[in-house]
Amino acid sequence: MKLLAVCAHPSPDSLHGAIRRTVLERLADSGHRITTIDLYEEAFDPVLPIEEWALHSQGEGLVDPVADQVARLRAAEGLIFIYPTWWYGMPAMLKGWLDRVWQPGVAFTMDETGALRRHRLTNVRRFAAITTHGSPAWFIKLYMGDPGRRQVMRGLTPCLAGGCRTSWHACHDVDRRPRAALRAWTDRTAGRLEQFFRA
Repeated sequence: MKLLAVCAHPSPDSLHGAIRRTVLERLADSGHRITTIDLYEEAFDPVLPIEEWALHSQGEGLVDPVADQVARLRAAEGLIFIYPTWWYGMPAMLKGWLDRVWQPGVAFTMDETGALRRHRLTNVRRFAAITTHGSPAWFIKLYMGDPGRRQVMRGLTPCLAGGCRTSWHACHDVDRRPRAALRAWTDRTAGRLEQFFRA
């Protein structure tokens, strides 16, 4: 399967760097063809310029400034996000990538009322996300209502192929967990994703 991994962490030496290496190596060893977008390494500009915003508000997109990003997204059969959760959501870098790349005409079309009319990324049949939280699971799920999961899984899936399968993987309390526990979680997650992306 052709997979696109979108990674959003500034440090390759972080826990996220280790998660990314482990997961993507295991998926590559399973025969998947992986294209990686490292938003920090590529110095992606997450700021939505007024020219692009003006077209978005009319239900149109401006592909030229992000044409390479759009081409990689349209070529993928499977999509995986790897990012930390900061302030109960995705980093601004990843949010800006969605704002600029998942634009009208690329990820969706809208009707005259501004409602989502049709999904456009019908090439994506599997979608997974890996994230980490500094907070414990009970706080994120019970007190906060798991906002990151809802934003990603419920918010983005309507733009993908009908019947697209999804897989969510969140590691909580990472600042207090022993390294061995984090390695074990990473290995389990990599194994689950090997199964998930098996065509």
